[in-house]
Amino acid sequence: MALINCTQVTTFILVGLIGRQELKTPLFMIFLSIYLFTAVGNLGLILVIRADAKLNTPMYFFLSNLAAVDFCYSSTITPKMLGNFLYTQNVITFHACAAQFAFFLTFMVSECLLLASMAYDRYVAICSPLLYMVTMSPAICIQLVAVPYIYSFLMALFHSILTFRLCYCGSNVINHFYCDDMPLLRLACSDTHSKQLWIFACAGVTFISSVLIVFVSYMFIISAILRMRSAEGRRKAFSTCSSHMLAVTIFYGTLIFMYLQPSSSHSLDTDKMASVFYTVIIPMLNPLIYSLRNKDVKEALKKVFINRN
Repeated sequence: MALINCTQVTTFILVGLIGRQELKTPLFMIFLSIYLFTAVGNLGLILVIRADAKLNTPMYFFLSNLAAVDFCYSSTITPKMLGNFLYTQNVITFHACAAQFAFFLTFMVSECLLLASMAYDRYVAICSPLLYMVTMSPAICIQLVAVPYIYSFLMALFHSILTFRLCYCGSNVINHFYCDDMPLLRLACSDTHSKQLWIFACAGVTFISSVLIVFVSYMFIISAILRMRSAEGRRKAFSTCSSHMLAVTIFYGTLIFMYLQPSSSHSLDTDKMASVFYTVIIPMLNPLIYSLRNKDVKEALKKVFINRN
């Protein structure tokens, strides 16, 4: 991508979620509460999984990694978002914007791929229960987590270089509450056509391949469950997958709405509402989904509270 000689901006101004002054204080309190709940919920889930030997299984290994990604994901976006409600102008430097974008993309793609790894784990557990501990050995589990992390980092690095090598010589006001591709591209003075093609291609390949893994896994899972003769067996098998199915539906559905649409149909105001959902709300919901709907986690939580009392 060719560089254009221009006076590069050194700082950006984040417009934030909403401009109405009277709503900023109540929204600050709401999102601060959500962030604190997200931090406590995800870190608490990690500690409970590590503390209870009964939860030392591949399923909870993936869940603890998902909780760690959710915590980092939320921490990359929410603190700066809260600043939008406190300051008249929420300024972020060029390099801090690049770093936020890189971390955001790393954790977003990591979560997407981890959900696919968890779908494979559930497929093995339901369809090959006798070989589960052999197939999902510690080495395989580490690989199923390491590959998403490495791929996510490399993709984030690639897109960060493409985005922040563009020329930003005009307005420095980002119509968003964090540094993201679409609002940044609207500020660029240089040609963004190739960058937009890369966004669509990478998002399509990553999300569609992940969804395909989940879809195929659950086709085999549903087929295996329907072949079970015992109603109790079917109920238990379905209950082990229901939390993951709910998390997948919410996360993938939001991201597909957000990214797999033509750039001409993008509305930044609509994108901001969708972004709040998957950067702030989903990291809060996942600990609830996996704890309230999971008998083993609830029992482990009870043990923690009983031991403290």
